[in-house]
Amino acid sequence: PGAIRFRAGEASALPASVSPRRRWWHGGDSAAPRGGGAKKAVLFFEVEILDAKTREKLCFLDKVEPQATIAEIKNLFTKTHPQWYPARQSLRLEPKGRSLKDEDVLQSLPVGTTATFYFRDLGAQISWVTVFLTEYAGPLLIYLLFYFRVPFLYGPRYDFTASRHAVVHLACACHSFHYIKRLLETLFVHRFSHGTMPLRNIFKNCTYYWGFAAWMAYYINHPLYTPPAYGDEQVKLALAVFLFCQLGNFSIHVALRNLRPAGSKTRKIPYPTRNPFTWLFLLVSCPNYTYEVGSWIGFTIMTQCLPVALFSLVGFVQMAIWAQGKHRSYLREFRDYPPLRSPIVPFLL
Repeated sequence: PGAIRFRAGEASALPASVSPRRRWWHGGDSAAPRGGGAKKAVLFFEVEILDAKTREKLCFLDKVEPQATIAEIKNLFTKTHPQWYPARQSLRLEPKGRSLKDEDVLQSLPVGTTATFYFRDLGAQISWVTVFLTEYAGPLLIYLLFYFRVPFLYGPRYDFTASRHAVVHLACACHSFHYIKRLLETLFVHRFSHGTMPLRNIFKNCTYYWGFAAWMAYYINHPLYTPPAYGDEQVKLALAVFLFCQLGNFSIHVALRNLRPAGSKTRKIPYPTRNPFTWLFLLVSCPNYTYEVGSWIGFTIMTQCLPVALFSLVGFVQMAIWAQGKHRSYLREFRDYPPLRSPIVPFLL
């Protein structure tokens, strides 16, 4: 007596007129409601989770609700394997397929009688906020160490001395402004679609940001540093480019934040707003990267320093790769995505 459990593939045994997900039990049952009422049958799924590499069965979950999300299945999996908390898990329909999204619903997936998922361990995870704060605080502090010429950097007679060139002080102000802005955006502006990233990435990212910051700061604040070839005019032009792009970058970040309500993972096509800095959305998919590259080009012109130019070039290559990936994702997800947009450089790239 009571509810009857059907596997996902057993619905065909009932009349076609009966909904495959809501079955009614027709028969005598002393516990049935009075007045000829019928009892609702309950449809459950069985879920097995296999190792994507070895195909070893790691977990079997019985009586999983059809409305269960991948996030809920991950939580159930964690109960049997506590070492793999949900953020470490990647569940896929194929061993080498794409990771399923946490919000995907079990009954909407193309699974059979027993839903089979393949598990990959993503490794130890760390929050994006922690990663960004660590990445950006390092360059800010490292640059200031060279700017104030702390001992053991340039020789005893230069300890705690100041450069006589105004551009050196301006460069320190711009560099510090950039990373303070990034820190504040991380805390108060950005909304992350994924809460964590692999822990190993923080070491790679910090090596990149911290290493380049030290290399740039060493030469710009060096006692033998010489100002740009075209003097104040070059510095003023570069400062204008830098500030313009910094404002543009901030404007895009705010526009992207407003597209996603707090606590959601909603994805929408970004469009220009009343803010003129966002009009670049008409031409590129990732104008935040365009403005970011522009800022570092301005800083390169301002300091006329080779390490800064190399940092700008490497940053552009990396951001172009990210922009192309996001652009492809937009095209795949939205059929009405504006066709004139390029990933990062209007009409070129």
